[in-house]
Amino acid sequence: MSSAQPLTGRSVTGTAGAGPGNRRLGLALVVIATAQLMVVLDATIVNVALPHIQQALGFSGSGLEWVVNAYALTFGGLLLLGGRAGDILGRRRVLIAGVILFSLASLLGGFATTEAWLLGARALQGVGGAIVAPAALSLIATTFPEGPPRNRAMGVYAAMSIGGAAVGLIAGGLLTTYASWRWVFFVNVPIGIAVALLAPRAFEESERHSGRFDLPGAITGTLGLVALVYGLSNAATSPNGVAHWHDTKVVVSLVAAVVLLASFVLIEARSTHALMPLRIFRNRNRSGALLLMLCVGTAMFGMFFFLSLFMQTVWGYSALKAGVAYLPMVGVIMLMAGVSAQLVPRIGARPLLLAGSAIAAGGMLWLSQINEHSTYVGGLLGPMMVTSAGLGMLFMPLTLVALSKVEDRDAGLASSLLNTGQQVGGALGLALLGTVAWTVVANSIHAQVGAAAAAAAKAGQPIHAAGGHLPAAIYNHALAVGFSRGFLVSAIVAALGFLVTLVMIRVKRSDLAGAQETTVLATAEATAEPAEAM
Repeated sequence: MSSAQPLTGRSVTGTAGAGPGNRRLGLALVVIATAQLMVVLDATIVNVALPHIQQALGFSGSGLEWVVNAYALTFGGLLLLGGRAGDILGRRRVLIAGVILFSLASLLGGFATTEAWLLGARALQGVGGAIVAPAALSLIATTFPEGPPRNRAMGVYAAMSIGGAAVGLIAGGLLTTYASWRWVFFVNVPIGIAVALLAPRAFEESERHSGRFDLPGAITGTLGLVALVYGLSNAATSPNGVAHWHDTKVVVSLVAAVVLLASFVLIEARSTHALMPLRIFRNRNRSGALLLMLCVGTAMFGMFFFLSLFMQTVWGYSALKAGVAYLPMVGVIMLMAGVSAQLVPRIGARPLLLAGSAIAAGGMLWLSQINEHSTYVGGLLGPMMVTSAGLGMLFMPLTLVALSKVEDRDAGLASSLLNTGQQVGGALGLALLGTVAWTVVANSIHAQVGAAAAAAAKAGQPIHAAGGHLPAAIYNHALAVGFSRGFLVSAIVAALGFLVTLVMIRVKRSDLAGAQETTVLATAEATAEPAEAM
């Protein structure tokens, strides 16, 4: 968000100071919580349905990544623009517009019959989410008076973020198993209609601020990220064993990404209304926190994506069973987020960031040992719990470090950049990890088929795949090997996050005293971050 006011809680605009009646505050809280539920629900509910979507619409492995990335790139790329829109056009108006767009995109996604149709709907959902998320958080500050009312609202917002992730896992499993994957999109429509109808009754229109939209920055930045992810995801080795790094479309997209992202930096350096003023990166600790969040997003998105496919494709889990399998992870993240909040005032943020990134890296390294013969209790539960413990330790101190010694005018920007970094890092990471994983899958299939054919020919009994399909054992082993390599890359990225913390983040406990007093709403946003990556 471009305004500091919605996040810091240092002032309240308009009617908030006058204290609207309890009934209206209650309705406002219901609307904000429901809007947040809709955004968070979408992150987890679609993840569980990915294998069914792949089967129904014929996505390739690398193509399926775009069901996640189309949303993440538009959401992360336009999040700052969405915050600016609320400042300039009015937050209530923008919230309603974003909810309507999100609902329409969900409806379109539910009716999708082709890959392009679904990906277009997911991109529109990301645009809607980028509008809704900052508007909902900002409306807490402009509607609820400082003190217990605002703190309660923040608590409900944070609880809805984590609770919504758990609800999405179960709801996604139920809908996909007993209805259809299409209902993971349709379910957003009634929620969106309810929010759009109640919002005018719940909120006064916020004060509109003068300013301009940095459209050149938003367009070049978002398109640059899309081109980069497209190039990386299309470079994977295909099942016939051919690598595609030298393909024209890959080279052109990577070159275009460099040009567009360089143009974005130049635009932001010169613009008087920059979405991302480069001054925000002058603070070493803040830059380190943002870079660490980029690493966290890279590792998390890939882990959840490949685990969903692994459990349902290799182990044969139903969507519901896969969703339930994730619940311990959500619980541990919630627990460790609470523990880290209590520890920050005592030991500071840096020890928690070092410990959290190291533990997460260790958990992902352990996870990379999983194979098709592993069991949930013996092969997945342990590394999943360790990884989630490390991740849960990171989000609160990351937010505090990002907002430490930040100027009032940049507090909202600093907090929003954390979410942007997670989404962008996740999209880039999924493309990179996907390229590694699908290349290993293709090479494994090629090697297994060649070995089996040679052995059969030597025995005088040539093999023939039934119906031209690979034997399940070969395919499942290849997926296990490829996904294991993807988890290993996730562990390396998490270890890189540890090095970033070690080298760049030198924040002292005393530096966070002011930040802890002024980041109540930013803390709620930090609580939402792990849920939005699932």
